[in-house]
Amino acid sequence: MVKYQERSRRLSTGAKVRSAHKKRKSRLGRTAIETKIDDERKKIIRTRGGNIKIKAYSSNMINVSDSKKKKTTRVKIDGLEENKASVDYNRRNILTKGAIVKTKLGSVRITSRPGQTGQISGKLLKK
Repeated sequence: MVKYQERSRRLSTGAKVRSAHKKRKSRLGRTAIETKIDDERKKIIRTRGGNIKIKAYSSNMINVSDSKKKKTTRVKIDGLEENKASVDYNRRNILTKGAIVKTKLGSVRITSRPGQTGQISGKLLKK
């Protein structure tokens, strides 16, 4: 099903709204990419204006920033601790911004948007 980001054709009362124009390509949207913990799999997508987005379908590595040591290291993700975005995402181990993952360094909160940037970055949480 196509995601279309335009006003609804119905009012809250149920009345139909007559459109002033047809559907426009600039109003099209895409379904969200649900990044999973698995071997790295990415795809490059052309966006409006010839720009690109790198969609991360799955990844098992994360760039962890440690503010005390002022150092960033790339480590393997051991598992998902919690994802407050959705209980369903918690069950299915889907990574989104704000999710907390387990690594050998400790718990890490994801600060990047893997479905948009194609990489997973995060901050090490205090113990």
